[in-house]
Amino acid sequence: MTGSTIVESDQAKRNTEIVVTAMRELFVEKDLTALDRYWAEPYVQHSPQMPNGLDTLRTAVPGLQGFSWEPQRTAAQGDLVFAHSIVHGWAPGPVVIVDIFRLENGRIVEHWDVVQDLTLPESTVSGNPMV
Repeated sequence: MTGSTIVESDQAKRNTEIVVTAMRELFVEKDLTALDRYWAEPYVQHSPQMPNGLDTLRTAVPGLQGFSWEPQRTAAQGDLVFAHSIVHGWAPGPVVIVDIFRLENGRIVEHWDVVQDLTLPESTVSGNPMV
């Protein structure tokens, strides 16, 4: 392995730990001060229903009822972290979300997501689970 590969792996591991901790503290524990520790402005939001900036999260999080974020797998490459999760309380029913976060200087500065209603394995054509 080259030194740059080791550094990249270390960075990816650190970034993954930051994202998992940040998401847990903000969305599960509803600790709004997590925004000050783990996110940074300008925060670029690619989710189609959310504007840029952290104020939307500050407003939305306290009102989430029955919310749970259950990451099933994570992956990271460079400054990007991917989380494949089951989420309750974001939509009327459970959803599967793939979140992509970009970090800069150890802070989340950009976010993309793909959200899909959870379908149980027995209702999929393949019989395979979504997560």
